[in-house]
Amino acid sequence: MSTLPLIALLGLATVLSLYMGRLVKKIGFPSIIGYMILGTVMGVSILRIFHHGHLRELAFITDIALGFVAFSIGNELKLTTLKSLGKSIGLIIILESFSALILVAALVYIVTGDLVTALIFGSLAPATAPAGTVAVIREYKAKGKLSSSLYAVAGFDDGVAILLFGFTAAIAKQILLSNAGIAQSSLASGMMKPALEIVISLVLGGILGLLYSYFVRRIDSRNNIPALTFGFILMGAGLASMFHLSLILVNMAIGFVLANTSKQSTIMNVNEQLKSLMPLLFILFFFLAGAHLNFAVLPSLGLIGVAYIIGRSTGKIGGAWLGAYLGGADKTIRNNLGLGLLSQAGVAIGLSLLVAQEFSSIDSPQAQAIAASVVTTITATCIFFEIVGPVTARIALKNAGEIPDK
Repeated sequence: MSTLPLIALLGLATVLSLYMGRLVKKIGFPSIIGYMILGTVMGVSILRIFHHGHLRELAFITDIALGFVAFSIGNELKLTTLKSLGKSIGLIIILESFSALILVAALVYIVTGDLVTALIFGSLAPATAPAGTVAVIREYKAKGKLSSSLYAVAGFDDGVAILLFGFTAAIAKQILLSNAGIAQSSLASGMMKPALEIVISLVLGGILGLLYSYFVRRIDSRNNIPALTFGFILMGAGLASMFHLSLILVNMAIGFVLANTSKQSTIMNVNEQLKSLMPLLFILFFFLAGAHLNFAVLPSLGLIGVAYIIGRSTGKIGGAWLGAYLGGADKTIRNNLGLGLLSQAGVAIGLSLLVAQEFSSIDSPQAQAIAASVVTTITATCIFFEIVGPVTARIALKNAGEIPDK
């Protein structure tokens, strides 16, 4: 089978994923778990029908799918909806992010006794992968305050995660260089890059959003909307890659501008055209996510990985509860929102690669040890969170009564 052309393999994987998703849904799990299981079986962990070379060639599909996920999040973030959710959303985002960072750092420090290692792993904890949560909301056609809150938190979480990573990793690097007696740059310069990345990502996305909104209002047929949307999301993803910006924030901003500058009829036309496209993108995205999962790294989890999983889970769920409580949010949101924020994947792995690249160039045994362990540990924990996250998101939506009865 591995001798088939890659495009034929992808077609076969799409068809098999469709039916695997339906099978898994019958036993009460989200379809995307089925896509990931099939991807894992056909991917690098088991059958290796899709090997690393194939996955590198298909990486652009993951970027496209993430772009659409981010766009759909932004399209749900109307200012009127955000206002109705109140100040609780801001408090939730801040507290669930900070709680994950602090608890992971504390537990890793207890395990290792090393402050730099603790801060590095803590800095990676806030990042949330929105694709799993959005896929579950869309699959079950969930609607309500919890769904709206999950869209908002999952969307803005990426920016907060990047900022916290930049700040915390910069402090960790300062401590490490000081311990090694190496000359160091200022903390402010370490913070500048992630802050600029967020601002430029949102500005670029805003400009593309204004252009997209202008063209979509003047399009002569609704049938042309998918092509226009596809083109702008690809431009957003490509420019984000070119200038090392956040793909999620750029495309989220495009959708956000559309949602807040266009008539409801225009927004409905766009959403209607997306309905048939998103399920296919979710199949491809989660199949490829499963194909990337390498269970050989799981034994490398160790105590740091266990501490990371416990600290991040507790921080996300507890921080979201506290933010919702202090913000006066509904009991339904307080008790369930954190369960929808556990997924973690691309952003965290990408940030861990940055750490490994930067620390491997530092002439220090401590830096070399962190560089050697951070990617495998985060990859292993992401396997856990990518499997568990969609399941807990479904539980949260079910508890909130936002999954309609059939």
